[in-house]
Parts: sequence; C-alpha cells; structure tokens
Amino acid sequence: MILTLALYLAVGAIAGILAGLLGVGGGLVIVPMLNFAFALQAIPGDYMQHLALGTSMASIMFTSISSFRAHHKRGAVLWNVVWRITPGIITGTLIGTWVVAQLSTSFLKGFFVCFLYWVAAQMLLNLKPKPSRELPGTMGMFGMGNVIGGVSSLVGIGGGTLSVPFMAWCNVAMHTAIGTSAAIGFPIAVSGTVGYIVNGLATQGLPANTFGFVYLPALVGIVCASVLTAPLGARLAHSLPVTKLKRIFAVLLIVMATKMLIGLL
Repeated sequence: MILTLALYLAVGAIAGILAGLLGVGGGLVIVPMLNFAFALQAIPGDYMQHLALGTSMASIMFTSISSFRAHHKRGAVLWNVVWRITPGIITGTLIGTWVVAQLSTSFLKGFFVCFLYWVAAQMLLNLKPKPSRELPGTMGMFGMGNVIGGVSSLVGIGGGTLSVPFMAWCNVAMHTAIGTSAAIGFPIAVSGTVGYIVNGLATQGLPANTFGFVYLPALVGIVCASVLTAPLGARLAHSLPVTKLKRIFAVLLIVMATKMLIGLL
C-alpha cells in the first residue's frame, strides 16, 4: 500500500510539472501509470481503463487550476478564447464520457496507445502554422471545442495535446497557447469528471473506494503532489526552450505507448 501511494504521489508530481510546462493536464502520464498501479493492486481488468480515465479527469480539475493561475500571473491566458470554446468543450466531453462507458477496456487501451503515438509524432515533427491562419468564429470555436472535449474524454486528458497545436496553428504565441490551454483544461476536467461519475455509478463490480469511475485513493495522492508542482512547470515554460522539451516528452510517450501495446498483445 505504501509503494502504491508513493507511486500516486510521483505520478502527481510529474503530471503537475507537465501541466504547467506544456499546457497539458498530465493525463498522458497519469493514465498509463494508473494502469500500472491498478495492476499492482489487482483491480479487476474489466473497468481498469475506465477508472484510469475517470481518475485522470478528476485530478486535472485541481492541476489545471494551479497551472492556469500561474500562467495568468504572467499574462499568458487569453480568456476570451477560453469563454468562446468552453460551450463546445462541455458538450463534446459529456458525449465522450457516455461513449467511453459503452466501450471495453481493451478497445480503450488500444485507442489510447494510438493516440500516444500520434501525439508523439506531432511533437517530434514540430509543425509550424501558416502565417495567414487566425482563430475561427463562434461556430468554428464551438465545433473545435466539441472535438477537443470529445477526444480528451476518450483518453482522459486536459486537452492540451489538441488545444495547444490548434492555437499555435492559428498563430497564437506558444507560451500564450500553453497558458490558455491550461485554462481550457478546467471545463474539460469538470464536465469529464461529472460524466465519468454519472456513467459509473450504476456499474457493478467496481472496487471499493470508487465514486463512479473515479478511484479516490489515487485521486488524493495525485492531487496532493500535482498542485504543488504545476507552478514549477509554468515557471519552466517561460524560461526553457519548449521545442526541445516537447521532443523529450515525445520520446517518453513513445516508450509508454509501446509498453501498453506489448501488454495488450
């Protein structure tokens, strides 16, 4: 039990740094590490991925607050973008959590592995935006919010792997895109957590100490560490070369995806 708690704290510390550094909620690290921790605890495999996704979403609620506050102090959050994209984020995330409840753990793990490889390739290629691109209008932001929210709920992330490239593609400065993405992660996490709780409450066979698809001991350990390290990540984001850091993170994602893929096969 002590080893598992230490693992949850370590996952939270890493997730917090990534949240502040890259504008992601940390779910890309939290979900695979929770799968590892749940296996150590012999949690039933039928709902292991569902619990990992739901717990990841719940932890991002706290991580995103700590992260976007740190970025806001540096003037790196475009609040008008946050307000415009949030309605689409909420609808997309709620629909996504309902879809997840209908899918098997094996399918969700396979989808997550493919997503990790896609994100890693995106970071390694470091695609540059066209000079003429701008943020879309109201309907365009609503549609993009649905996409970001829906995919985020399927893989248990705060949306940064989609919202940061989207804003960068629309010529938002990288540091501002990271800070704004951290703020966008909050409505994703809130609506996602509500969806995972509601869709998990009626599920039979879940382990003790769960609230819907949220595993409370893991949530507490992750949150305690992540809220402390997210401001550190935000400071690093404004002082370190983001491109090199993204490439290092991409390699980490490839390693984790490959480990999960071997486990599936």
